Amino acid sequence: MVQMTLSDDLEQVAREIRSCTRCPLHRERTKGVPGEGDPEARIMLIGEAPGDREDREGRPFVGRAGTLLDTLLENVGLSREEVYVTNVVKCRPPDNRDPRNKEADTCRAYLTRQINLIKPKIIGTLGNHATKAVIGRSGISELHGREFVMEGYTVIPLYHPAAGLYNPNLVDDMKKDMEALVSHK
Repeated sequence: MVQMTLSDDLEQVAREIRSCTRCPLHRERTKGVPGEGDPEARIMLIGEAPGDREDREGRPFVGRAGTLLDTLLENVGLSREEVYVTNVVKCRPPDNRDPRNKEADTCRAYLTRQINLIKPKIIGTLGNHATKAVIGRSGISELHGREFVMEGYTVIPLYHPAAGLYNPNLVDDMKKDMEALVSHK
């Protein structure tokens, strides 16, 4: 009998995501966006949903928000390859609209499997939608940088990198929050 490795298990989840037809989002996607990074990462970052460029490339956070995310990681001595990055919703919502609750609920099984396989020490939720999906609360302005323990994982809500693109005044808070995140590493 062939024994599956962690990488094999994550690739199986990725194949299922790329071929998923469980909700209407699959009809308009170019590619499903499963996630990427170190399968044994101590830190997992969870965004809300792929954008246009992510949809075309099949990779999370490869647009402008991803560039800022990479910079924030580099500022605390991490590279993208040392963390695992994924989204709550694995297909791009049309016109870059917010993911609907039903879409997040449909993808929840994939996200849960990814978390259970990787077993990160800490999860950073990027933005309001990811925070609500993981800890059941929203209000990122109030919650960012705080610690929550959910199902044995330490979760720290963070501003979504896109927020720093629209409001550069948030970048200092984003840097501090990322420092808090890695202090648990």
